[in-house]
Amino acid sequence: MNFENLTVIVTGAGRGIGKEVARAYAADGAKVVIAEVNKEQGERTAEDIRREGGKALFVPCDVSREEDIIGLVDQTVQAFGTVDILINNAGIANAHAAKFYELSAMEWDNVMNTNARGCFLMTREAAKVMRNNPNGGAVVNISSTRALMSEPDTEAYAAFKGAISSLTHAMAVTLGKDGITVNSILPGWIETGDYSGLREIDHSQHPAGRVGIPGDIAKACLYLTSPANRFVTGAQLVVDGGMTRKMIYEP
Repeated sequence: MNFENLTVIVTGAGRGIGKEVARAYAADGAKVVIAEVNKEQGERTAEDIRREGGKALFVPCDVSREEDIIGLVDQTVQAFGTVDILINNAGIANAHAAKFYELSAMEWDNVMNTNARGCFLMTREAAKVMRNNPNGGAVVNISSTRALMSEPDTEAYAAFKGAISSLTHAMAVTLGKDGITVNSILPGWIETGDYSGLREIDHSQHPAGRVGIPGDIAKACLYLTSPANRFVTGAQLVVDGGMTRKMIYEP
C-alpha cells in the first residue's frame, strides 16, 4: 500500500502497538505525527522512524486534556498542511487493574475520560481538518476483544472498549457525508513484551497457531485506511488469531 505524502497521527505511539503502527505508515511513505504523553518514548519513536528513512514529528499530548488535542492537530497542520489519517490508540494500559468492589468513581472517570472521551475529542478535532481534504480522511479506533468478552474485575476496561466500538459506528454515520471513514480494530492477545517467553499453550489456544504481534495490528490499520478501501466504514475488525471463536471447556 502506498501512503506517500499522506499525514498520519498515531496517538499513544511511544511503544507497543502504537509504535509499530507509526513505523508501518512511515515505511509506506507517510508523514507521521507521534502523539505521546511520555516525552522520552515519543521522541525515541520519532528518532527511530527518521533513522529508518521516514518522516516523523513528535508532539507531546495527553488525550485526557482537550487543549492538548487541539494543540496536537494545530501543530500537525502547521508542520504538514493537513491530517489524512488518525489512529486512536492511546489509553491507560492498566485500566483493568482495580477490583470491582474497590473501583472508585475517580478511577472510573479517569479511565473513561482518557480513553473514551479522548477518542471522541481526537476524532472531532482531526475531522474538522479532514472534511476539507479533497479525499476526506480515515479514522481507526483501537478497541479490544474485551468489548465482546470479559474476565472478572475488568468493568472499567470493558466499558471504555465497548464505548469505543459504539463511537465507531456512530461517527462513521455522522462523518460519512464529509468523506471520512471510521472503523475499529479489536485486537486479541498481542504480545508487546518478550515473545520468546511465551509457552506452547499460549500459542495453541489460537486457531492461527500463535499469539499476535504489533505488526498484525499495523497491517490491519493500513488496510482500513488505504484510499483503495473507502467502501469499508463503520466496521469492527477482530484481529485475534481466531481466539475468541474457539470454545474452551474448563474441567
